[in-house]
Amino acid sequence: MAKSRETKTTAKIDKRVEIPRIVTVQQLANLLGVGGVEVVKQLMENGVVAGLNQAIDYDTAAIVAGDLGFEPAEKPELESILPQAESESDEDQQLRPPIVTVMGHIDHGKTRLLDAIRQANVMDTEAGSITQHIGAYQAEVNGRKITFLDTPGHEAFTAMRARGARVTDIAVLVVAADDGVMPQTKEAIAHAKAAGIPIVVALNKMDKPDINLDRVKQQLAENNLLIEEWGGDTICVPVSAKMQKGIPDLLENILIVAELQDLKANPKAPASGVVVEAQLDKTKGPMATALVQNGTLEPGSVIVVGDTWGKIKAMFNDAGKRVKKAEPATPVKILGLGKVPQAGDRFTVVNNDKVAKAWAQKQQEQRQVLSQKPTRALSLDNLFADTPEGQPKELNIVLKTDVQGSIEPIRDSLERLQNDEVKVRIIHSGSGGITEGDVLLALASKAVIMGFQAQPTVGAQRMAEQEGVDIRKYNIIYDLLDDVERAMKGMREPVYAEVIEGHAEIRAIFSSSKFKKAAGVYVTDGKLRRDALVRLMRKGQVIYDGRMSSLKRFKDDVKEVTTGFECGVGIEGYTQYEEGDIIEAYRMERVDEQAH
Repeated sequence: MAKSRETKTTAKIDKRVEIPRIVTVQQLANLLGVGGVEVVKQLMENGVVAGLNQAIDYDTAAIVAGDLGFEPAEKPELESILPQAESESDEDQQLRPPIVTVMGHIDHGKTRLLDAIRQANVMDTEAGSITQHIGAYQAEVNGRKITFLDTPGHEAFTAMRARGARVTDIAVLVVAADDGVMPQTKEAIAHAKAAGIPIVVALNKMDKPDINLDRVKQQLAENNLLIEEWGGDTICVPVSAKMQKGIPDLLENILIVAELQDLKANPKAPASGVVVEAQLDKTKGPMATALVQNGTLEPGSVIVVGDTWGKIKAMFNDAGKRVKKAEPATPVKILGLGKVPQAGDRFTVVNNDKVAKAWAQKQQEQRQVLSQKPTRALSLDNLFADTPEGQPKELNIVLKTDVQGSIEPIRDSLERLQNDEVKVRIIHSGSGGITEGDVLLALASKAVIMGFQAQPTVGAQRMAEQEGVDIRKYNIIYDLLDDVERAMKGMREPVYAEVIEGHAEIRAIFSSSKFKKAAGVYVTDGKLRRDALVRLMRKGQVIYDGRMSSLKRFKDDVKEVTTGFECGVGIEGYTQYEEGDIIEAYRMERVDEQAH
């Protein structure tokens, strides 16, 4: 039995296998032609605990398939029947409005600033029209548009990002001039920076007496936001939302930042985008605020949204006015979906009801399967496993401490641990308990949370367990630093040394029914091992480098042949043997890089 199993393992190496986006462990085992227990074992070695009937995603399945000698490829799903843009040439790409999210500390004037922008600049408002909240709206400045997302705060912004909905181009950070940088301000900065989007500071409440602007600017600098007049690249605009002063200047600066980003989309493509918010209207049924990211959305279009679909009966802007089209970066409220979608769901226009129904059904099945999917924890031990080989690795950390004074020494010590191969990135630090916002940020940024004498709230602990986010708690700084250092050693690219195992001389060449050509060799020193790495040398020159695919003594498959014996050898992908060629067998052995 062992013999046939070994032959089967050798035969499957380098075979291509198509794996669905979502697959159960048992289905994967069937695809690979191996036992379910073997797949479970490979999953455990990669930090995933799953039963035979549990589902795993393609990325996880591909790692297992690769470990078992297969070349994985994602099986084409229904995307192939979804419409694609006919052309993505430069001619079709047009400048689009920037999409802006406003964030800041509570009571610093975020809502009032949004209201001031809305009253002064919102498009399509008419005397007597009733403004309705649709979660997003557009303002116009000198004939150019800006789209504002009215989210409840930075946590909602990050929750959408954690679900894969990247919608924001620019963050406007509202900071009260009389209050300065507060805890939620720091969190907002961390969330925006983690998303990799530029920040424009709106220095609000300039109408207040006794404000100290230099103090506020110094606080911003301490949080890595160096404003332009201090030699940095962060735009800072003084405003008064209450007095409606500085608003045009703020909007102009948003457009300047947008110009640098060169934001473009293709209005001719089939419309696609993301749901900003959704609710059930008692009289109209499911309603969703859709933000078009590409293409042009029109009434009558058949769309798929997450795991539901429908034909758009009507579209409204934030003034409650019906609109006939929505171009890229335009928000509209749409009517006609089968059920209420989730915020963050992507939508796509499809050709007809049949395609929409099939795609929505597929999404429903995937969501049902994913609900049983085991979580691959974002832990300190396996964070590096998903980084493609050869790319620089980053250890993202959310750091929370009991007191503010502990942050700097821990941050400095952590940053000193980094090297050329692994970067330590503190994406957010603060004092106080670990909150749900910290967990969301860690989830969206693939980070670990480190608490130094700081405990998670009940809600944060529950969310971390559900989402598989690693919360590490420490009472001693050295324990924290030791854990990070150990993780970084694992994250660094391993160093391997070549170990020569043996040599053999080719003395005969013959054909067989199983292999086109094989070589009869005599082992001159060391040993030959099946599956060993080998190089073929001719007159002192390396002709081929590969892996031994077969090793036989007489007609039997064997695991190894030692000095002084003859055997038959096959090398993967090579058949042009010549008598007198030398086969050198070797292995790559990992070098232990412990400090001496």
